Amino acid sequence: MDIPDDIFTEPDKAVDTLANLGPLRRLAGIWEGNRGHDINPKGDGPEHRDYSERIVMQPIDAQPNGPQLFYGLRYHVHINSPEEAITFHDQVGYWLWEPATGLVLQTVAIPRGQVAIAAGHAAPDARKLVLKAERGTSEYGICSTTFLELAFRTDSYTIEVDFHDDGSWSYVLDTILQVHGQAEPFLHRDRNRLFKVGEPDLNPWAKLDSE
Repeated sequence: MDIPDDIFTEPDKAVDTLANLGPLRRLAGIWEGNRGHDINPKGDGPEHRDYSERIVMQPIDAQPNGPQLFYGLRYHVHINSPEEAITFHDQVGYWLWEPATGLVLQTVAIPRGQVAIAAGHAAPDARKLVLKAERGTSEYGICSTTFLELAFRTDSYTIEVDFHDDGSWSYVLDTILQVHGQAEPFLHRDRNRLFKVGEPDLNPWAKLDSE
C-alpha cells in the first residue's frame, strides 16, 4: 500500500451506505439457513453436526481512516443445533468494503476469547468472495486466549462466499487447527446456505438525511 503524505484529511463520504457497499450489498439484510454442517475436533475423532443459523447484517455509516474510506455492515451470527436449545455458536463483527482498492474485510469476534481480521479483494459486482486471516501476521491475523493458543491453535481462517441467482448466498468456512496431542493439523469446516427473511435498515446518517 502506498501511504500518502497527508494521512489526516478524510475524503468525501456518501450518506447512503447501502448504495456504496460494492459486493457486500448482497449480504445486507436478515438471513436464515437450516442447511448448516459443522466438522469439529473431539478426543475420539471428528464430530459432524448439523445446525440452523440466523445472521443479521445492518449498514453502518461510512468509516474513514484518514484518506482510507470503508462502507460496511455490522453483523451478528447466532447458531443452534437440533440436539440442544443452547447456543452452538455466537459471533459478531463487521464486513467492510473499500471502494478505492476493492479491499474486503471481515472482522470476527467470538465469546470464547478469539478475534480475527480476514481480508481479500473483489470487484463491485463480484459473485464470489474469498477472505483469509493467518496466525502470526500483524495486519490480517488471528488473536486467541492462552488456552486456545496452546490447546486448539488456529493457524488460518478462510471464508468463501458464493452469491446465487435466487438471492441466497452460501459459505464454506475453513479453519486450520493444531490440536494439542495430535500430530497433524485439523481442518475444521462449516458450511451453510442462507435465505433472506428481512430487509436491512438504512444506516443512521441516511435515516437522518431522509427525515
